[in-house]
Amino acid sequence: MKKLFFTAFAFFLFLGLSAQDTYIQAGKLIDTKNGKVLSEKTIIISGKRIKSVENGFVDPANSEDQLIDLRNKTVLPGLTDMHVHIEGESNPAEYLQRFTNNEADNAFNSVGFAKTTLMAGFTTVRDLGGSGVNIALRDAINKGKVDGPRIFTAGKSLATTGGHADPTNGMNDEMVGDPGPKEGVVNGPEDARKAVRQRYKNGADLIKITATGGVLSVAKSSSNPQFFREEIEEIVKTAKDYGFHVAAHAHGDEGMQRAVRAGVKTIEHGTLMSEETMELMKEFDAYLVPTITAGKEVTQNAEIEGYYPELVVPKAKEIGPKIQNTFATAYKKGVPIVFGTDAGVFKHGENAREFVYMTEAGMPAMKAIQSATIEPAKILKMESESGQIAGGFLADIIAVNEDPTETIETLKDVIFVMKEGKIYKNE
Repeated sequence: MKKLFFTAFAFFLFLGLSAQDTYIQAGKLIDTKNGKVLSEKTIIISGKRIKSVENGFVDPANSEDQLIDLRNKTVLPGLTDMHVHIEGESNPAEYLQRFTNNEADNAFNSVGFAKTTLMAGFTTVRDLGGSGVNIALRDAINKGKVDGPRIFTAGKSLATTGGHADPTNGMNDEMVGDPGPKEGVVNGPEDARKAVRQRYKNGADLIKITATGGVLSVAKSSSNPQFFREEIEEIVKTAKDYGFHVAAHAHGDEGMQRAVRAGVKTIEHGTLMSEETMELMKEFDAYLVPTITAGKEVTQNAEIEGYYPELVVPKAKEIGPKIQNTFATAYKKGVPIVFGTDAGVFKHGENAREFVYMTEAGMPAMKAIQSATIEPAKILKMESESGQIAGGFLADIIAVNEDPTETIETLKDVIFVMKEGKIYKNE
């Protein structure tokens, strides 16, 4: 019996020692930690993680090892989009589909959207609100059942009655009912506590609130404050107990100020942000997630007759065109920025459009790349695992044809995708 044990042990030890490594020879490598473009590097990957990064083009040590030749490409860490809605995608029938689609329909659709997102080079996303399908999708991806990015999800967003994420907005009297914390509707601090705990019970990773009105909801205001400060404070305090950070959708300035002072970590959109609020965000270390792409998309769609309900059209025309200019001012003022697009408001897989708009507004390309790599890792508590190509980090690696610090548009055409050491795309 003892001999059999040691024989088996030796066999498995041999398997471990002879496991295949992957060598990626990179013509250029984006060093996101130091903000530099390095030349002629070899990344050695073992299992799900990066073993080391070596100078020059190093050949595999063993015949079993895999070599990937990216010597005429630029290699960088997998990207992170901190604001997506992976369950759906904007289309003229979207508002009707709330009544015609079953949860299973949304689930099957989300599988395609997830794969499209991964193939575009986004190996991690933060999903900021859906029906709960996003939680099941996250788990399916983590178990290897379907292909997609690593998902951190808020589950169902939190709103006030009639607020931007009230799921019954626009319904008739028989259907509207009186949703509460279980459905993500909060009225008062007690509801706030219960709603956060319900999200924990459901399996969420973070909390998303709608601190102001919004554009695409069937409700009149795009920017009025929709939570009292004590409600947001209770949400943040309860979220902290469960290890959650809080993201706040906000277009209007008063709602932003209430959210920032209460301790939310990210402000989504930030359209009508004042310079006073920008200073508050710096003081409280709150990040702006700009979503410029969504602003441009809703502005364009609002010109198409029948694309949005009548109540939505003037809001889209008012808010959409302003987001990029607000971002430009916030960046110049030194507000912390993290990359986020609101994908789902536009087609999934087009997330990299945001890089172009960010650089148009004055952010250097390297800073924009860092906003989608090392900065999200801080918020997601993955500083030692994600956002860099370095020894010990997860092997989330992508490649593009050109140097994105010189030609940012190249990020719209990712030709190689690896997530946790597995190759999903290699053109």
